[in-house]
Amino acid sequence: MTHPSPMPKAYLIAELTIHDWDAYERYRQQVVSTIEAVGARFIVRGGRRRQMEGVDEAHHDQLRTVIVEFPSMDVALAWYESPAYAPLIALRRSASQTRLFFVEGSGAG
Repeated sequence: MTHPSPMPKAYLIAELTIHDWDAYERYRQQVVSTIEAVGARFIVRGGRRRQMEGVDEAHHDQLRTVIVEFPSMDVALAWYESPAYAPLIALRRSASQTRLFFVEGSGAG
């Protein structure tokens, strides 16, 4: 008897250069409840970063990196397109320059 494999988790990976810290702080305070409401969790939320490889002027030590684990890609995309998150996209964009993408993965090796 075979068991269906579980749906792979999805990870939001965002790299941000913040240019309005007051607006970004408002975003940070509001986004948590939208993340938690869909069963997702922060894996990385800022923290020290050190670029080790790659040549890209956008990558620098002050770049803020955020990683969020979602139960699945469907949940992640539904969150991103949700009415709860829509106004926060505009707030984040007003406060930062962001590169953001989702990737599926098991979360293990």
